[in-house]
Amino acid sequence: MAELQLYDGRPADESGRLPREIRVYDYLEELKIPFRRTDHENVATMEDLYEADRVLGVVLCKNLFLCNRQKTDFYLLSMPADKPFKTKELSGQLGISRLSFADPSDMLKYLDIEPGAVSIMGLMNDTEQKVRLLMDEDIRKDEFFGCHPCVTTSSMKLKMKDVLETFLPATGHPPTWVKLSGNWT
Repeated sequence: MAELQLYDGRPADESGRLPREIRVYDYLEELKIPFRRTDHENVATMEDLYEADRVLGVVLCKNLFLCNRQKTDFYLLSMPADKPFKTKELSGQLGISRLSFADPSDMLKYLDIEPGAVSIMGLMNDTEQKVRLLMDEDIRKDEFFGCHPCVTTSSMKLKMKDVLETFLPATGHPPTWVKLSGNWT
């Protein structure tokens, strides 16, 4: 594998890139949000991202697309990558009897993202605010936020302040802060 490079902003050559990735860069530029990014091979697991994390100097968040039992309410959970996710713990905080992973078709419908590339950047595509953003309070203290630009072949970092004060308000998705224990038991 080639050595990953760190870049400021969007790629100079956008040929071969998916439209959903280009729309992320367009949106961030429109909002005047600077970002750094690296391109890499397609990733399927959090472990595959270790090199991208190193190059970016940030740990990319784990993002999960969830729904209620009736599949009428959808949630995007952003949490530290190394923290375990326990459905029961989050369901209790939200007052929901059961949460499960949403179907990939719903992910595509609401966020224009496919499995593996789930990212808060997809919230820019949810213009009807059908998805509720949940963020673990432990990521609020970080200076930077790491995520995918809606594809699994690039990773990026932005200032947390820009995410919270500019990006999320522009998308109409204020975060609901949750506290996940990180305990396996």
